[in-house]
Amino acid sequence: QVQLVESGGGLVQPGGSLRLSCVASESISSIYVMGWYRQAAGKQRELVARINSDGITNYAESVKGRFTISRDNAKRMVYLQMNSLKPEDTAVYYCNAYRTYNRYNYWGQGTQVTVSS
Repeated sequence: QVQLVESGGGLVQPGGSLRLSCVASESISSIYVMGWYRQAAGKQRELVARINSDGITNYAESVKGRFTISRDNAKRMVYLQMNSLKPEDTAVYYCNAYRTYNRYNYWGQGTQVTVSS
């Protein structure tokens, strides 16, 4: 089973930027849809962004124009560039790998992002 490890979270001021990284223990090429989800305190986990093996992306309406997801299959990594951060972006962010052929989800441990002045 693939293991996912996130990094890059932290405390940032409103309007600032962060880049989250996720590395997978196994190859993700042609098999996985990669994504980022987040869960704020007291709320449901929600999809932030995803990218399939062809590079097609989808974003939550709340982050369009501010966040960018990308992947590097050779490095087994997926990234989330977050710009113009808002306090409502504060959440634990989770890396997700969806293995399409057996419809199985893998999750990272999560990394905390806090946007506050």
